[in-house]
Amino acid sequence: MLIRNHVFFISGGASGLGAACARRFAAGGGRVLLADVNAAAGETLQAEIGSQARFVKTDVTSPESVAAAVEIAARDLGGIHAAINCAGIALGQRVLGKDGPHDLEAFHRVLKVNLLGTFNVIRLAAAQMSKQPAEEDGERGVIINTASCAAFEGQIGQAAYSASKAGVAGMTIPIARELARFGIRVCTIAPGTFDTPMMGTMTPELKQSLVSQIPFPQRLGRPEEYAALAQHIVENRMLNGAVIRLDGALRMGAK
Repeated sequence: MLIRNHVFFISGGASGLGAACARRFAAGGGRVLLADVNAAAGETLQAEIGSQARFVKTDVTSPESVAAAVEIAARDLGGIHAAINCAGIALGQRVLGKDGPHDLEAFHRVLKVNLLGTFNVIRLAAAQMSKQPAEEDGERGVIINTASCAAFEGQIGQAAYSASKAGVAGMTIPIARELARFGIRVCTIAPGTFDTPMMGTMTPELKQSLVSQIPFPQRLGRPEEYAALAQHIVENRMLNGAVIRLDGALRMGAK
């Protein structure tokens, strides 16, 4: 699928990985819908990108909120040709910590945003894509999800985060198989440690510990590198059902 003259629905599109995708796709001639709960950041990025961007305040855990954003993309921008799921939250909490057992509501919140929120966007974006005219090879759309290397080697304190991201990785192939009959591809990117606002929740010591475990390049990933891979997935029609690690060969230690 080409970038030019196509519409990209980006959850978590106001900052970090999502914002990098928005800038890249807009620069390539696409139109972007920034779906995010952060109105200030979303409106700022919309102003930066200009007429090719539309910000819609969106809560990915709400069926009504996402449905409204999908409708705006279809009505005002011309459809949804790719959906990139970048909305997510992180949590560091031990199962048995100094203050007692892991807070169950906190665990539920991470699953709700990262896993249920991703699926909510998938199902509603796919419904819109399925109604659109088919392009070359019968393609109607592309869905890109964001997992994490923590889906495979979660650290101590990442039970909730790892579970949510493992769920995203795990549902990639069954959804890709199901949506194939509509000409909709589904892939997931599993980033390592990237320089995003989510990293701001970590201590400098933890950041340095993670960076020191990366074989090469030994630095934080750049959001632009995620966006470059997202673009390649959009453009390479044979990429489907894959979970692609983007982590500099990082295999995280226990802590």
